[in-house]
Amino acid sequence: MLALRLTRRARIAVQCRRLLVAVASAGTGFLLLCALGHAMGHPDAPGASALRLAWCAAPLAATVYFAVAVARTDPGTRPRSGLSAIGLGPGRLMAVSATTTALSGALGSLVALLVFLHLRGDLAGLPFDGAAADSLAAGTALPIPAVVTLLTLIPATASAAVAVALRPREARTASAGAVRGFGRFGAYGWGAARETFGAYGRYGARRPRAQAPASASADVPAPELAGALATTGGVAGPGGVDAGAPLETAPPSVGGAAEAGSPHAAASGTRPASPAPADTTTLPWGIALLAAGLAIETYAGGSTTPDSLPTAGVLVGWTLTALGLALAGPGLTHLCGRLLQAVRPGALRLLAGRVLMEEAGRIGRPLGVVCAVASAAYAAVALYDTDEPPLGPLGVLGFLLVAGCTVATLLTAAVEARQTRADTTAALLRLGAPASVLRAAAALRAGALLAVFGPLTLLVAALAALPLTR
Repeated sequence: MLALRLTRRARIAVQCRRLLVAVASAGTGFLLLCALGHAMGHPDAPGASALRLAWCAAPLAATVYFAVAVARTDPGTRPRSGLSAIGLGPGRLMAVSATTTALSGALGSLVALLVFLHLRGDLAGLPFDGAAADSLAAGTALPIPAVVTLLTLIPATASAAVAVALRPREARTASAGAVRGFGRFGAYGWGAARETFGAYGRYGARRPRAQAPASASADVPAPELAGALATTGGVAGPGGVDAGAPLETAPPSVGGAAEAGSPHAAASGTRPASPAPADTTTLPWGIALLAAGLAIETYAGGSTTPDSLPTAGVLVGWTLTALGLALAGPGLTHLCGRLLQAVRPGALRLLAGRVLMEEAGRIGRPLGVVCAVASAAYAAVALYDTDEPPLGPLGVLGFLLVAGCTVATLLTAAVEARQTRADTTAALLRLGAPASVLRAAAALRAGALLAVFGPLTLLVAALAALPLTR
C-alpha cells in the first residue's frame, strides 16, 4: 500500500521514468514470448530457438540496468530524518523501491502479453493478414507455465537487482581494512606502523599528538575556489587548490553533497549523498575482458545462422566486450578528470576535473555500456551491409530496446549526479561563483568525455566489425 501511495504521489519526471521502465519491460517480454512462439512453431529447429532466447538476454540486461538507475534517482524512497522512528528505515525504503520496480515490470509484462495475444489472433482475429502467424505459432495452444515464467522473469529480476543495489550498508571504520602489523619485539596486535629499534625510548615518542581541527582543511579551500571562479579563471596560485594533490585533500564539496553533520544537510531533511568512489582498479580487468571479447569475435568469424542471426560465439564476444568497456569506464572517466587538471590548471579546469574524478564511479559504467552498444551497432551495420539478409522486425525491436535503455540509463545517471551536486552548486553560487562558469565547466566535462570515449568507440567498433565482414 505504501508503494502504491508513493507511486501515485510522485512527480511527473519520476512517473515518466517509471513509465519508460514499463515500456522497456513490455518490449523485452514481447521478445521473450516471440522466442517461445518460434520454439512452438519450429519444433524441428531447437538450436535456432535457443539462440533466439539467448539473444533476449541483451534486452533483459539493459532493462534491468535501466530499472536500477531509475530506482536510484527516485526521491520518494530516499531515507530522511525522522522516518526511522515510524518504521521507515533504509531497509523498509529499499523494499518499497523493489516493490515499485516490480509493479512497473509487471505492468509492462501485461502489456506484452496483450500485444502478443492480439498478434496471434487469440483476441479478435489475425491482424495484418496473418503476416506474423508463422513467428508467433498462431493456432497453437500456449503453455501457461512457460508464459508465466517468461513474463515474471523481468519484474523478478529487476526488483532483485534494485534490492541488491539499494540494500543498507553499514559504515566501515577506518581500521576495518587496516593491514595487520607488528610492533616492537614481543608485541602482538594491530600496529599502525612498524616501529624501529629504540622508538619507544625516544623523547616525546609516547606524548599524545595535538590533533588539527577537522574543519580546517574543509573550510579554507572553498572560499578560495569560489573567489577564483568569480574572477577571470586564472591559474590557481600558491594559496589556492593544488591540482596535483591527492583526491582526499581536495575540496570535499566540489564533487559531492553537503557533509553529513552540516546544518544545511540537517535542515534539508534529505539523505546526505556521499560521492561514489571511483574504482579505478577495474581498468586493467576491463581492458583484459575487452581484448578477450575481440579475440572471441575474431575466432567466431562472420558465420551466421539460417535465420540471419550471429552465432553464439559472436554473442559471447559482444558480451565480454560490453563487460570490458563497462569495467573500464570509471577508470577512463577518472583519467579524463586527471587530464583536465594537468599543466597548471585554472579554476574552470580544476572544477571540471575534480567533478569528473568524483563522479567517475557513477557515470563511468553507463558511458562504457553506451560505447559497447554503439560499437555493436556499427558492427551489425557492417555485417548486414553485405549480401546477408537484413534484420527482421524483432531484431530491430531488440536493438532499439538495448540502445534506448542504455542511453536512458546514461541520462538518468547524469540526473543523479546533478541531484548529488545540488547542495554544492548552491554553495558555490552563494559564494559568488557566476552561473556561466558552472555551465562552462559542464560543457568542458562533456567535451573531455567525448574526446576520450568517441575515438575509443570507433576503434572498438572497427575491430569488432573486421572479423564479421571478411
